[in-house]
Amino acid sequence: MNTDEVLGIFREAGAVLEGHFILTSGLRSPVFLQKARVFMHADKTERLCKALAGKIRESVPGRIDYVVGPAIGGLIPAYETSRHLGVPAIWVEREGGEFRLRRFEIAKGSRVVIVEDIVTTGLSIRETIDCLRDLGAEVVAAACIIDRSAGKTDVGVPLIALAQYEVPAYPPDRLPPELAAIPAVKPGSRNI
Repeated sequence: MNTDEVLGIFREAGAVLEGHFILTSGLRSPVFLQKARVFMHADKTERLCKALAGKIRESVPGRIDYVVGPAIGGLIPAYETSRHLGVPAIWVEREGGEFRLRRFEIAKGSRVVIVEDIVTTGLSIRETIDCLRDLGAEVVAAACIIDRSAGKTDVGVPLIALAQYEVPAYPPDRLPPELAAIPAVKPGSRNI
């Protein structure tokens, strides 16, 4: 599956929004990829995650013990991707502002792949890596449906993206005038 096919699925689902958006990272963008509109369709989600699982298999040598998703955005793609990889899916969630593996135990040395929905700055992946490494896991790679940075974001492990789609993102104090003229909305889940 290539970038055009992935974006086609997002467009079919009405998930490519235009306006002035406050991204989970705090950056601002004229485009928001509302993956919830894709993930509400099991058939679309399955197509994307099956293709992502194939890319992970091609890219990661050796065994994978777990797929780990950062809550909330990574829950559905991590679960569906793990189904196609034939391994358990677990997740980290925020507790006191930091990611914790609250509901699961993981053996030291477990080989994990983090699966995220959309990556802009990679912060959620880096925080997930820190959590898992603190528990003694080996994070062998991270993967996402769409990399909004088009390969520019460094998450600290190899990042496998089903699609790379560079979308402009700006600090709030450096908005282009046409974006500054539109009221901002925050559709993401960082504070949940």
